[in-house]
Amino acid sequence: MNLFVIGFGYSAQRFVDLHGSSFADITGTVRGAEKRAQLARYELDLFDGTTPVATTLQKAAEADVVLISAPPGAGADPALTGFGEAIASGRARRVVYLSTVGVYGDHQGAWIDEDTPLAPEHDRVQARVRVEDDWQSRIGDRLAVLRLGGIYGPGRNALVELRAGRARRIVKPGQVFNRIHVDDIAGAIMGAIRREHGGAWNIVDDEPAPPQDVIAYAADLMGIAPPPELPFDSAELSPMARSFYAGNRRIRNARAKQELGLVFAYPTYRAGLDALWAAGEGR
Repeated sequence: MNLFVIGFGYSAQRFVDLHGSSFADITGTVRGAEKRAQLARYELDLFDGTTPVATTLQKAAEADVVLISAPPGAGADPALTGFGEAIASGRARRVVYLSTVGVYGDHQGAWIDEDTPLAPEHDRVQARVRVEDDWQSRIGDRLAVLRLGGIYGPGRNALVELRAGRARRIVKPGQVFNRIHVDDIAGAIMGAIRREHGGAWNIVDDEPAPPQDVIAYAADLMGIAPPPELPFDSAELSPMARSFYAGNRRIRNARAKQELGLVFAYPTYRAGLDALWAAGEGR
């Protein structure tokens, strides 16, 4: 199989690092020359979100698998407008789109699954729903949508944030959400590629939990006192962070386990942080 990746972000890069040997050829796009130099082992083209050059479009059209990890912008989605026609008319048997569980909106802590109607409340996740729908209309059953929980893993976790002095233990009563280790995202992508049919799946861990509990657990692993609790109402947050706290939901992952054959390496945030601490994160 040949793989074409639109946007070598954190999750896509981890997928290629772990499963790249499954592909005969890996090509794709990055936004900047520095990132391309870091990933010089792959044949990557620059894509600034406008019109791809002809050779880049040809690679996308000839790929057996396309992984789209670039997020939509404020207006039209660059991946869709730039590559939609080439991918729709190309030979890819599977197009994997990395989306977010934010598309479900707020459910006040109730359990939800893939049958729950989408109810995005903010521009950022409304754009995600539009892109999911647009890709579905273009390529149908070839599309696999993976709706991801809060992503963490090597270099991006509570241990690192605590060590850097950036961690805050913000408390919003009743607030919970699911997380997902980046290695389990990589496994889900591979499961979606191997599956005969497309679909949409929630890629989240088994245990939705309050964000302050994760910080406290990481601090305990490090043998340090956790930051003091900070009430949500008095916390200074960016608009993106505040919108993140607006979604309160418990998400089921049973369908992904059954249909994608997933066996999570890190089914809870504790298992993930335990492994990261053992690997030297946050030291």
